[in-house]
Amino acid sequence: MRSSRDLASRARRWPAALALALLLPLAGCATGADSGPGGDPSATGPGSAGGPGTATATATAAPAPEVRGQLRADDRTRRYLLHRPAATDDPKPLLIAFHGRGADAAELREKSRLERAATARGMLVAFPEGLDHGWGAGTRATKQRPDPGLDVRFTEALIKHLVRTEHADPERVYATGFSNGGSMALRMAAERPDLLAGAVSVSGQLPAGDAAVKPTGPLPVMVVYGADDPVRPLAGWPSPPPDPEEPILPSLSARDTAAAFAAAGGAGKPVAREEKGYDRTVWRLKDAAPADSTAAATEAAAAAATVQLLVVHDAGHTWPGSTVAPPDGFGPVSKALDATGTLLDFLTGSGR
Repeated sequence: MRSSRDLASRARRWPAALALALLLPLAGCATGADSGPGGDPSATGPGSAGGPGTATATATAAPAPEVRGQLRADDRTRRYLLHRPAATDDPKPLLIAFHGRGADAAELREKSRLERAATARGMLVAFPEGLDHGWGAGTRATKQRPDPGLDVRFTEALIKHLVRTEHADPERVYATGFSNGGSMALRMAAERPDLLAGAVSVSGQLPAGDAAVKPTGPLPVMVVYGADDPVRPLAGWPSPPPDPEEPILPSLSARDTAAAFAAAGGAGKPVAREEKGYDRTVWRLKDAAPADSTAAATEAAAAAATVQLLVVHDAGHTWPGSTVAPPDGFGPVSKALDATGTLLDFLTGSGR
């Protein structure tokens, strides 16, 4: 379902600059076994220098579904894990999944089991690695992250690379993440809505204050949050305590986070309902189907265009439904909601 294309009166298109970039060779590295689908045998090695906006890439020779890849962007070598579905010639949906602060791609993969559920649905799943085990989810420059736009550009380069090399469908690119990674998914949704067809954050809120990120266009977004989160409170953290390793960014509440995306999409008043183990609030985004749409198409567009907040009872700073025990002090894991299945249903249109 091309959900995000149903959210604006004009037809949504892959941004022109990015579309042009897809037509240009991405200076990358792929040895004979590493190239994979669409590999570039003429590319240079992984140590090649590249300025901002350039990228080189490699991927190890491993049978499907997993690839351990590298991408050269902004003069840095960035890494990611990629899980492929069964081989087909059709364009594939792509899910970018950002890990939490202090964690890594493998940790999120184990906790969420996204690679199993998504690849079973025919989706590519990329788990990028953050620098120093974290993401620049806010717009404030810090000593540890002096370039607050670095991870946004890396994500754009990764999407472009996977469209070129893995036949990812540029109209079905989604983002999700946990905690700091959830905030990174929200930043991409807020600042690059034309790149994504939807986003889901688990235990992550929009940065606020001098690091504020503000949604700039309509997009289906879901926020899944523990009612008893002891790490990043449900009500937000306008003045977080200092951290000796890296500043913690202030944040909006989970509800204000969802409401910001609803407002950017011209949504009306929300509708709230209680479900088993959680509360769901739904904002219906403004229907802006093309004038020549059929009634059925208009109805389908309206059904797809939502922002949702799921507040999970008896849940902490955790991934609901996970079988992996959280760190001490993170609170309980709810079994009333399968966050993985719920977010995939939402992004693909069957859970809105």
